Amino acid sequence: MIPKHETRLEGFDEKILALYARGMTTRDIQAQIQELYGVEVSPTFISNVTEAVLDEVRQWQHRPLETLYPIIYVDCLVVKVRENQRIINRALYLALGVDMHGQKELLGMWLGHNEGAKFWLSVFTELQNRGLKDIFIACVDGLTGLPEAIETLYPHARVQLCMVHMVRNSLKYVSYKHRKEVAADLKLIYSAATESEAQVYLDLFAEKWDRQYASISKMWRTNWSHVVPLFAFPEDIRKVIYTTNAIESVNMSLRKVTRNHRIFPSDEAVYKVVYLAMHNIAKKWTMPIRNWIPALNCFAIEFGERFPH
Repeated sequence: MIPKHETRLEGFDEKILALYARGMTTRDIQAQIQELYGVEVSPTFISNVTEAVLDEVRQWQHRPLETLYPIIYVDCLVVKVRENQRIINRALYLALGVDMHGQKELLGMWLGHNEGAKFWLSVFTELQNRGLKDIFIACVDGLTGLPEAIETLYPHARVQLCMVHMVRNSLKYVSYKHRKEVAADLKLIYSAATESEAQVYLDLFAEKWDRQYASISKMWRTNWSHVVPLFAFPEDIRKVIYTTNAIESVNMSLRKVTRNHRIFPSDEAVYKVVYLAMHNIAKKWTMPIRNWIPALNCFAIEFGERFPH
């Protein structure tokens, strides 16, 4: 099958990388190639092919960015990595930007060690050094030190806590029989027309549920300054901002891939697999996100002179 004096089949590397991007392990790929082509390749050969991707990953992670992404989402994916003969859970953080055309773009990915303000400052300093000068809205989960880091480096950015995560975190404390009712009462808060109306619904929520679940209203009050930015926008625009469908769908696709790998042999392996998988996911990003033009018109009014004309 391999012509004389040649060591590789035409397009062979691409086939290996395509299988690797789907989350197949080196051994799986070896078996698949044996089955499809009747060719035996060593795990070392496969590793060498995938190793070449690391340079690409490094270039990609340092590429220049746009000066403005109106919306940035930050989220996290947990992966299992082998380290010093132990298997540990590591958090892989993703920053997804939406540019002025409403197109999604993964800005970067970082494996966390000891996340906190220092870690997030280094991440956003990196984004700043790559050319990102302004963010209108940063949609985040309640990750320690993240809002503070964004506000330090981008003092005009509005940090918005993701409502999906807020509700999910609230329901952790709730018994199954109350879940539906508590979720419905929380929806009244974040669906309110104005901040003052939302405040009224939060007070009513506390009155009704504090005896059983005091920690919920406390959590909302503590995070209130990062709940309220969305009330500056009408309902359809809020959905553009606070539904994290953009990043949730990325996460779902990546989880399928990382689940196949189960345990990654190294941090580099995580970066290689996720980079290749993201490459496939991004091919489907051909359309702007829904309701983008009305959202842009709102941003032009709301952010005035920061809005590029």
